[in-house]
Formats: sequence, structure tokens, C-alpha cells
Amino acid sequence: MVNYYEESLQLHKKMQGKLKVESKVPLKTKHDLSLAYTPGVAEPCREIFKNPDAVYDLTLKHNSVAVISDGSAVLGLGNIGAAAALPVMEGKCILFKEFADIDAFPICLASQDIELTVETVKNIAPVFGGINLEDFKAPECFEVESRLQDLGIPVMHDDQHGTAVVVLAGVMNALKVVNKKIQAICVVLQGAGAAGTAITKLLLTSGVSPKNIVLCDSKGILYEGRLSLDANKQELVRITNTNKQQGSLADALKGADLFIGVSVKNLVSREMVKSMNAHPIIFAMANPDPEILPEDAHAAGAAVIATGRSDYPNQVNNVLAFPGIFRGALDSRASKITEQMKLAAVHALANLVKTPTKDMILPNPLDKSVVPAVAAAVAKAWKTSHLI
Repeated sequence: MVNYYEESLQLHKKMQGKLKVESKVPLKTKHDLSLAYTPGVAEPCREIFKNPDAVYDLTLKHNSVAVISDGSAVLGLGNIGAAAALPVMEGKCILFKEFADIDAFPICLASQDIELTVETVKNIAPVFGGINLEDFKAPECFEVESRLQDLGIPVMHDDQHGTAVVVLAGVMNALKVVNKKIQAICVVLQGAGAAGTAITKLLLTSGVSPKNIVLCDSKGILYEGRLSLDANKQELVRITNTNKQQGSLADALKGADLFIGVSVKNLVSREMVKSMNAHPIIFAMANPDPEILPEDAHAAGAAVIATGRSDYPNQVNNVLAFPGIFRGALDSRASKITEQMKLAAVHALANLVKTPTKDMILPNPLDKSVVPAVAAAVAKAWKTSHLI
């Protein structure tokens, strides 16, 4: 069996990181130097000073994204800090380059103070065409993203919205397999952090009834009136579970059609799956070990099963979303990522699977047709909504 941890460690030692900077222009003669640097470079500087929008035509800004993290919620590793988060941010950057030909740069912040984070991102924003926030813990991530929406460039917390886009695309195709309508299903979602919050809101936007979405955390069902809920969970209980159901995850799953897990391993038993409605759909996405193993979910009667892992069918992988979303946003010179753009990405992604089956509800994460399709849909959504 392949030991990915050890093999990856050796790869990183050998390469000393996964990124490098390369010049687009030659520097072989004095003439080359005069054009790339002094004195010639003064002219594009003057042009940008006269017309700030020219920065998109004269610099790397048009095709660059900053991948920014404070290292507070990394990959399931937890709060490991800025330096330890760098390999993940480098990895995100090479995904941007490989799949969308976007030049991305990792920036890991030594502070986890919201005010300093917002100030820092605003101060470096002139260099970049977009900001990808990564691995910020909840609830701080919601405030950071919200306060950066006025930068004039798209800012997206991928752990929220990239995850939500891929999940909803998969859910739409899974519902086709089991012949159920999204407006009629009952959904149980375990995990009320960044991903769970964004998934919930996108499900509501897509037609799931507020009374038919029940969220759970480590203490059970979220309901209005439950004590000790933070501000984000208080907002969630106002827009979901309007019947004010109480109890445990096991209670919530009785009669449900869809389980979505973005939490921790081994929370769901075979008996819980058996208590769901006929032909239940299971999205068990805790990494590296899901809330229930696919073989156990299948044995309990699950009709469609998705995980975050590549060694099972139906991998829910954010690489299906964020490269195309940012490619479309950069191409259309969007100033933010809107709900319409996210929904456009959902439908584009879902439509790439022409005939969904129980083992094929999402494209392969390595499918190079995904980014162009998602990017075109996202760019069109921005242009349509802004009458460009």
C-alpha cells in the first residue's frame, strides 16, 4: 500500500517546495534590461498613475490570485499556524496554475487577529486580481470574508463556497439517480462551520424548504432557543429547522433523504442510514476518514454515496470549483463572487455529467473540461447581472 504521507514528505524535501517564479521576458542584453526595468519601466508606471485600470493591461494583476491563510483551520489538521500551513497553500497555487492557468501566490499570515488580517489583505490587494481565502477557522472566516467584499476584486473563502458548489452539483445529480425533487427532500447536515454554513445557504437558494433542513453539531440538532449558540449558529437556526426539531443526529436522520457530513469520522451508523427514507443519499465528507465508510452505507441501503476521498467513487473535491470560478471572475473582470455566479458554477458542473449514475455524479477532478465550462458559466453570470 502506498504511504502518501511519507512519499509526499520526500517529494517536498527533494523539491524544497512546489512553486517557483519565472520571468516572461528575456534579460540577455542592456536593451532587455532597459525595457524590463530602468529607464523604460517608468512609462507603464506613469500610465497606471494616470489610469489606474491600466494595471490590468500592464502587469500580472489580470491573472493573479493571492491564496491567503492564517493557518487556523488547515485540512483537518487544525490550528497549526502560518509556517505549517505553507505546504497546503503552495499546493492550492499549483492547482490554480495546472487547471486554470492562473498565477497564484501563497501568503501565510503570522497573525490570527481579524483586524490585522483584514487590514493586511486590503493593503496587498493592489497586486492581485482575486483573493482566495483558505483554511480560516469559523466563525472568524465569515467576518473576514464579509469585510473584504469592497476591494473591487473577487474575494472568496473556498472552504465555504467551493465546497458548497461541488456538493450542490453532486446533490443535483444524485437526486436524478434516485428520482427525487430538491424541493421535496429532507436534509440533515452534520457540521455547522464554514462549509456547513455555505452548503446550507446554497441549498436554501436552490429550493430546499427551510423546514426540511436540520443542522447538527457535536451537541445535537440546532434549533431556535438552544442555549450557547454563537452568532453564526443563531443565524442558521433562524433560516432552518423551522419545525424546531430537537434531539441527536440519530433523531434527525429518521425519515431524511440526504445526509451531508462535514465534520468528523464515524458519526453515522448503519442503523442511522436504515432509518432514513427509501433510497437515501449519503455525502460523508470528513477527511481523511468519513462519517461512515461507503461500504457500510451501501450495506445499510444507501443509493448514492459521496466522500472527499479519491479511492472511492464520487469524490467531492474543491478543485472542481475554485479554478473555474476564479478563471471566470478574472476573465469577466468581476469585482466580487455573487450568488448568481456560484449557482452558474453549480449547474455547469452538474451538466458535465450527462447521465448520472450511483457511481458517477461528478466529473473526475482531473477532467480538464471542467474549468472552461465553469469559467464560461461564471463569466456569463457576472456579465448578465451587470448588463455588460
